[in-house]
Amino acid sequence: MDLRSIRYFVQIADLGSITRASEHLGIAQPALSRHVRSIEEELGTELLVRLPRGVRLTGAGLQFLDHCRRIVRELARARDELRSTTEVPKGRVILGLSPTTGPMLLPGIMERVRRQCPQVALKVVEGFSSQLYDSLLTGRVDLAVLTSPAPSRGLRLLPLISEPIVVLAPPQARGARRFYTLPELSRTPVVTTEAIRAIVDEQLARYGAKLNVEAEVDAVEAIRRLLLRGIGPAIMPLSTFHDDVRDGRIHAFQIADATVHRILMVGLPAERRLPAAVEEVSQVVAAETNHLFDMGLFSLPAVHTARAPATRAPVRRSRRKAAAA
Repeated sequence: MDLRSIRYFVQIADLGSITRASEHLGIAQPALSRHVRSIEEELGTELLVRLPRGVRLTGAGLQFLDHCRRIVRELARARDELRSTTEVPKGRVILGLSPTTGPMLLPGIMERVRRQCPQVALKVVEGFSSQLYDSLLTGRVDLAVLTSPAPSRGLRLLPLISEPIVVLAPPQARGARRFYTLPELSRTPVVTTEAIRAIVDEQLARYGAKLNVEAEVDAVEAIRRLLLRGIGPAIMPLSTFHDDVRDGRIHAFQIADATVHRILMVGLPAERRLPAAVEEVSQVVAAETNHLFDMGLFSLPAVHTARAPATRAPVRRSRRKAAAA
């Protein structure tokens, strides 16, 4: 088991297909399969189930994937902290965030930018991932958090997190249900956004299933209010309504028999050298995402009636005045 094999496994898991991973990485499928078999033999357990159209992670595979992501993130942190530069991050940086990522990421990003690079003036614009993708290519934003973006020679894409997409429903609809099977999901009218519908339909197509969409609502807060009024269910990323799920106002159900997720990435122009301020903000975004992951924002929370007290992110000293934990 080596770092290259770990990266290959993460790519296969993110794309849900050895064929797609082969095309994305430029590596022959038999070579990727050998890397996976080598890891499985070393661990003594099966990580992937090969399907006619893609692969599905086993329980052991999901557990191993979490460890792999931590390894990749820690190496990225080490690389960023040890990268020597004499250029002080300063100037204006335009950051693009989507309606589902902005509310959860922006407060921590602002705190970290103030603390870590006070000479950077941050401008934040909101748009759906496809809009931010185009804005990056045309230079209207300096960097953006994108959802499952397509590869492009004009962009450098840095993976942040793979997050489950779940079924969200009003509390009274929960009953004894713990998950939705694919046949149940195909029969159930749901509400979602256009972007999330495209991601889910693409992934469900590997299993011969498709969403039954009652309404596309490209307004996250509107979907939240529908759920709170008993109108649903909805298909959305787990973190979008994490606080409501944790506090019992909305219930979340996993999708059985399928790996349905979105991949959050930082998109940067594919230039060899970007301004130090842009590179610094990209590290801030990654650090805040790592912190939220460690806090459990991308995992199903334990439901309770009292709101959990807020906790501060640990602060670690680094090559600059203060580095994000």
